[in-house]
Amino acid sequence: MKRWLTATLAVLLFFALAVPLAAHHSFSAEYDAKTPVSFKGYVTKLEWMNPHVWFYVDVKDDKGNVIAKWDCEAGNPNALARQGWRRDSLKVGDLITVEGSRAKDGSFTMNARSIVLAGGKRVLAGSSGDAERQ
Repeated sequence: MKRWLTATLAVLLFFALAVPLAAHHSFSAEYDAKTPVSFKGYVTKLEWMNPHVWFYVDVKDDKGNVIAKWDCEAGNPNALARQGWRRDSLKVGDLITVEGSRAKDGSFTMNARSIVLAGGKRVLAGSSGDAERQ
């Protein structure tokens, strides 16, 4: 009985540790530091949650037509808060400028490095890829 309990606990511990490890990713697995991207657009949605903050931006051409809907990944909420971010730093409808690295798959997804907020203040996005871009 003791062996069975020990084996069961070992298996449960293995799976408990394996799930968070598999869920997290490295910057270079998804993003290309050699493919920088920068654009100006309007925030359409903000997801302030772990493990990363995501915000979504509609980028329009000169005629006002939406040409791209970008998904932008930032750091985790705790890291952003330590850098001075608040939940209301970005709001739906804000016109912002974003710089970062594009997804390797060529989609309109990026890992944000910095953002110029609606008021003109430049903030860092707490990116996991900063070390790889240097």
